[in-house]
Amino acid sequence: MPQWKLTATVSGMETNGGVRPTARQASAALADIQHVQAATAALSATPWPRWFTATLTLYTAALPPVYGGVVASPQWLLPPFTWGVIMGLLTVGYLALFAVAGANWRRKTGVALRMDVLPRPAVLSLLIGLPALLLGSVALFRLTAQPAWLFAASALGAGASLAAHLAFVRLHRKAV
Repeated sequence: MPQWKLTATVSGMETNGGVRPTARQASAALADIQHVQAATAALSATPWPRWFTATLTLYTAALPPVYGGVVASPQWLLPPFTWGVIMGLLTVGYLALFAVAGANWRRKTGVALRMDVLPRPAVLSLLIGLPALLLGSVALFRLTAQPAWLFAASALGAGASLAAHLAFVRLHRKAV
């Protein structure tokens, strides 16, 4: 049975089984490990691919008018059933693209997309503010029958989506 000799590289210094690295080499190795951990966290915080960001922005912009059409009374532009079908197709398409983007990112980087490494205030404001904006505009449309609320929410939602993407790009560039 062959015996294998353990050889490792620590910051450019090769060590053999019984030889221990110096304090300086050990510190350099720890710094390297910390750099790898920071780079991994930065990769997992990297925003979605551009094509998915564009899709997400378009979905965010389309959501208020489509949902407004679903809840409109009386019929607005299309029958409510047609709006419901459009809403279902938009949602299924979005979820499918979300899965594709996540799988492609994992395959490309070896790291799963994670929300826990992103700044909590930005994530919370998006998770609370964006639904309030999009659904609030639909409620205002239903009360006033003015479609301007829907289109204003579309523009603000698309702007928030793009701003979040750009902020995450900047965060990623700082971390790397």
